[in-house]
Amino acid sequence: MWSYVFRRVLMTIPTILVVITVCYLMLHLTPGGPFDTERKVSEAVMANLQAKYHLDLPLWQQYLYYLKGLLQGDLGASFRYADWSVNELVAKALPVSLTIGGVSLLISVVIGVLLGTVAALRQNSAIDYLVMLIGNLGSAFPSFVIGPVLILVFALWLSWLPSGGWQDFELRYMVLPMALLTFINVSTIGRVMRGSLIEVMSSNFIRTARAKGLPTRTIVLRHAFKPALMPVVSVLGPLAISSITAAVVTESVFSLPGIGKLIVNGASNRDYTLVLGLVVLITVLAVLLNLLVDLAYALLDPKIRY
Repeated sequence: MWSYVFRRVLMTIPTILVVITVCYLMLHLTPGGPFDTERKVSEAVMANLQAKYHLDLPLWQQYLYYLKGLLQGDLGASFRYADWSVNELVAKALPVSLTIGGVSLLISVVIGVLLGTVAALRQNSAIDYLVMLIGNLGSAFPSFVIGPVLILVFALWLSWLPSGGWQDFELRYMVLPMALLTFINVSTIGRVMRGSLIEVMSSNFIRTARAKGLPTRTIVLRHAFKPALMPVVSVLGPLAISSITAAVVTESVFSLPGIGKLIVNGASNRDYTLVLGLVVLITVLAVLLNLLVDLAYALLDPKIRY
């Protein structure tokens, strides 16, 4: 297995390089620049700004200069946030997004697996209809619709929670954003778990276990649960990444100072280094999460060998 992990880690290098190259070219070849929205300045001042950030060099030299800094762990200086490096901006915003997205994903896994299991064992019951209703609502309504509805109900009508903002990881400011992401993730996990467990429960080895007289609880926990979790594990990687990308909407709706806000500001301000730094971060996280999902298969299914 360790040789497999080593090969996968080596494969991430060309993947990340291709993503960086494509994004770098797209950003620099798009008309406009990071200083086009500045007030009118002299040509000498503009030349100094471009020289400071190496924008006066040919594009291939700028690219090599950026890769050199990246290999040293330096994501560069932000074009729009004065006296801030991209490393500092990411270090400040990443804990917010990881807390909101990570906690909501953990809660979603527990609730989604539980609801999906109960729904599969009690088909056509009230809990089964509830799981399917949650799944359909979470799939039909996007986060930028559900988020304002949560604010309207719990912040404006009931006045239980603040409508947005951030107060140094204070719980009441995190409840609504985590509720939004949890609802969306539960709708996917619950549906997948329900369908997977129904399929596993109709398998031949489950019928054999029943023929031996084993109780339903033993059959589900010892024989059916692990195979049924395989599709759930498969969607956890994309769900984790979607939680990061959904932060663009979630953090905008609830005014959170996380990665999503940096992505929006960096793209609108044409902050090349900030956007590229966030692309590198998200790409590394995506590759790492997919690797963890692949390794989890071996724990759930002993037949899998890497």
